[in-house]
Amino acid sequence: MRILNLLKIAYRSLSKNKLRVLLTMLGIIIGVASVIAMLAIGQGSKQNIQTSMASLGINSVMIFPGSVNSGGVRGGAGTYSTLTQKDADAIAAKCEYVTDVTPVVSKSSQVIAGNQNWHTNVAGGLNQYFTIRNLTVAVGNTFSTTDEHTAAKVCVIGQTVSTNLFGAETNPVGKFIRINSIPFKVIGLLAVKGQNSFGQDQDDIIVAPFSTVMKRMLSTMYLNAILASATSEKDIQKAEAQISSIMRIQHKLTPADQDDFTVRSQADIANTFESISNVMTILLACIAGISLMVGGIGIMNIMLVSVTERTREIGIRMAVGAKSIDILFQFITESIFISVLGGLIGILLGIFIALLVGRFGGWPVVITPTSIILSFAFSSAVGIFFGWYPARKAANLNPIDALRYE
Repeated sequence: MRILNLLKIAYRSLSKNKLRVLLTMLGIIIGVASVIAMLAIGQGSKQNIQTSMASLGINSVMIFPGSVNSGGVRGGAGTYSTLTQKDADAIAAKCEYVTDVTPVVSKSSQVIAGNQNWHTNVAGGLNQYFTIRNLTVAVGNTFSTTDEHTAAKVCVIGQTVSTNLFGAETNPVGKFIRINSIPFKVIGLLAVKGQNSFGQDQDDIIVAPFSTVMKRMLSTMYLNAILASATSEKDIQKAEAQISSIMRIQHKLTPADQDDFTVRSQADIANTFESISNVMTILLACIAGISLMVGGIGIMNIMLVSVTERTREIGIRMAVGAKSIDILFQFITESIFISVLGGLIGILLGIFIALLVGRFGGWPVVITPTSIILSFAFSSAVGIFFGWYPARKAANLNPIDALRYE
């Protein structure tokens, strides 16, 4: 009953100055709404990165050529041709922490079908390429071991390529396309994957047997990359270390020599982007938290004004038997009432803003119960913290001086 009376008294006191209370709550409303919206965007970005990395094969390990010193200048990955099919065979035979391995060659090519043409990337790999890259065939089949051995002119195409060459409603399986004037039979259509976190269209691709692309299109002995799949997510680092050791032996590198290759995993890339996302989320949440602090200062200011305006009222209450603790709880209750009400409005506004950003801004958003609970708890704590001093000042007033106050 005591708590109910305090709430009634707080409501009556605050309802006398509705506009002033609303303006005081604005800082809390904006702060809480900002925290929820920013955290929703941050969590959405993190989840989007994880989903995108998983679509590329979360256990995949990539070996790129290059990264050597030339005249004192160290090149980046891919600046020097050092990978061969023997390297891929060695990894497949000697690395116990990988399950699938494929050499990869690629070429940007003009593709023609009838009177339509499209510029895309043609990747050559073994059948394991589909498993490692987490690619599935929606219609048709992938190429076989026989196709690889005979360098058959067959391919599997992505949905974007199919749409631009044959139209959105046409089944391309069984049809022929020309890649750099070489005829290829389409034997499969990949399932739609959409864009990844980098904005790259994962459906804009053609996959053909490794030997076909290597011999008929490139006429080279060097690879663009080697893809491998670790036995499990926890074995990725072990796989990377063992692959590096095997590659150094293959390339006859001495302990003093630097690697002429680069080993990366999707987990490394995902962790890097997740760290960046976490930093940005924390930064945005801190900026939003400043609004809460400003709102708290506004509450303290208005409560101090309220104590001054109601000094005579406080004196009368003390004169009829109210204790200091009663006055203290009265003003603390008013402060908490403002911050909690502002917090509730801020939560609704934050969810609304996050949904608007997700719908019209194209940003992925994830609203978690944790962010709502933390925002509400923090707004309540702000009300208690910044309302304590004015409430304590009111409770310590001398009744006689308060009654004489004009």
